[in-house]
Amino acid sequence: MNEILEQPAVIAASGKLTLPLIESLLSGEALIIRVANFTRPATCRLIASGLQRAGYNDYLNAPTVGRIGMSFFETGGKQELVDHYFRTAIPNIEILRKACEPYQSPIDVFRCVVDEIWPKGANLQTLSDRKMFVGLSRNMRPGASLLAHHDMLARLAPHDREANDLHMQMAVNVYVDVPEKGGELLMWRDEISDAEFLRRRGSNYGMEIEPLGAPDIVLKPRVGDLILFNARKLHAVASSSGSDRLTVSSFLGYRGHKQPLTFWS
Repeated sequence: MNEILEQPAVIAASGKLTLPLIESLLSGEALIIRVANFTRPATCRLIASGLQRAGYNDYLNAPTVGRIGMSFFETGGKQELVDHYFRTAIPNIEILRKACEPYQSPIDVFRCVVDEIWPKGANLQTLSDRKMFVGLSRNMRPGASLLAHHDMLARLAPHDREANDLHMQMAVNVYVDVPEKGGELLMWRDEISDAEFLRRRGSNYGMEIEPLGAPDIVLKPRVGDLILFNARKLHAVASSSGSDRLTVSSFLGYRGHKQPLTFWS
């Protein structure tokens, strides 16, 4: 049997993403899906070198983390940044593909697989008839961590129907390099309202981890892993040492079984 219960609420599989795995996340049976060797480790090493050569710039609102491409989160809902995001969306997809050559971007592969296995297919997310960017690559350097946060597209586009009709927002990461020590994904089962999150985070992009108590799930990624999880749960990334933690990422939006899934970063 391909799937095993790795720890409570984490379902692991080897090599292949399947419809039952996605449905286990949608049903709440799993909080995290881990597909080992989604991208071959030898391929990951070469892609990681290409990404490092392309170069990382710091997030606008999380300066300890580097990125290639621009996250919609960085816009903060500010119109000039929103316009810049959409103006650079397709060029940034091309930059990521170029950095991964001669191999396919792991997120491009993921998009094809999901489109093939989801009954209604899957496509690139649009907002106000503008195509969004997908495939963000993040570089967490030694010592960097991510504060606890959840992800809500509607917060950044409150008047857009497509941002407000999501039933679930899933986070997707393919790990092309991981440090030997640290860099674990941390998750808490309980959800909080977005209003409470904004109040508790203050002027930071996220919440300090210690006041939340011990996380319910601690998962150490491996090179080549594809990890999907419910992004509306509070989650964080532990600090690491020794080498950079490189991922290629996306969100996956669910609006019901009779609707296509959508991708964006």
